[in-house]
Amino acid sequence: MIKCHLSRIMGEKRLKIADVAKDTEINRGTLTRLFHEKAKRVELDALDKLCRYLDCNVSDLLEWVDKKKDDDK
Repeated sequence: MIKCHLSRIMGEKRLKIADVAKDTEINRGTLTRLFHEKAKRVELDALDKLCRYLDCNVSDLLEWVDKKKDDDK
């Protein structure tokens, strides 16, 4: 399972989805799905824009979590 940390990062930086959408020109719906971890896919261009805007790496934004290990807990 892929976890998206956009909501945490945006919270730390006190950013709103509307502001990020305006500044990055990423579709607001795309940002909302990422923010709420509902996205099924993400364009590399969107990841590139987010990483540049948030001054972070892809690994800061996305994390792979072994769902099977998580379920065993």
